[in-house]
Amino acid sequence: MDLKQLEYFLRVAELGSFTQASHALNIAQPALSRQIRMLEVELRQNLLNRNGRGVTTTEAGKLLLEHCRGILHQVDRAKEDMGRVQGALAGRVALGIAPSASKMMTVQLTRQFRKQLPNATLSISEGLSLVMQEWLLAGRLDIALLYNPSPSPGLDLSPLTNELLYLVGPRGPHPSDQPMPLRTLANIPLVIPNRPNTIRMLLESQMALIGCKPNIRLEIDGVPAILDLVADGAGYAVLTEHAILTSAQPDLYHIRQIVQPELRSRLYLATASGRITTLTQKAMLDLIRTTARQVYPASMIQMD
Repeated sequence: MDLKQLEYFLRVAELGSFTQASHALNIAQPALSRQIRMLEVELRQNLLNRNGRGVTTTEAGKLLLEHCRGILHQVDRAKEDMGRVQGALAGRVALGIAPSASKMMTVQLTRQFRKQLPNATLSISEGLSLVMQEWLLAGRLDIALLYNPSPSPGLDLSPLTNELLYLVGPRGPHPSDQPMPLRTLANIPLVIPNRPNTIRMLLESQMALIGCKPNIRLEIDGVPAILDLVADGAGYAVLTEHAILTSAQPDLYHIRQIVQPELRSRLYLATASGRITTLTQKAMLDLIRTTARQVYPASMIQMD
């Protein structure tokens, strides 16, 4: 397979149009179509479904698309490695980051990246930790910030932050500050994200260890939406104190620590095991650690 053909296929598949892809790639549409067809002939597979509205990927095309992203990303990294022989901190760093961490770190991180690595390019993808972990292992990401990742021989993990989880309810006239044993959550209606949200998975696994399960009243993704429902009396949430303090109206809520056992949400800095880390990526890892110390309270920072 020709790398240029893979690049062409990737752009056509992502844009869903030969016309748009030809403009983006600055290549005539007949020449683009011919290259894609040559790739299909070589692979003996139809990669695209062509119709009057554009194109969609076939099952074979979807599989190749995932490989394309990883292959082309590895080619970029190889070029960067060649550049580092001359000591240049250049090239592209692909970072995956969970939404709540993105809210805290993205602005400060990109500001410092532009300042300290002006010749490099930063690509940030935001998504659930499980998705980011898959992309990291597939080679689509160089670095990922993951909440509560499962141990994997394919990952090198370094702890970054450590937050207690609390039961969050609407503020009443006489709020109690007594900690809540985890077991009691089996009788409290919860508003909680859908799987595979990492806090939900942590809550379910820890409750299963003590022989019970959470009483889930509503499932909804997104902290703002969850908090709106809590304020409206729909149920209680399980979140970090920081999520409440940075919400639009923190005075609407009351939190009680969960104990027996404590629940902690941990953010890790992750890279793929056995993969060469370029000088630019090493500089980015240091920059992430420095930014975390700047934007998170000192009590949350956990660094080895």
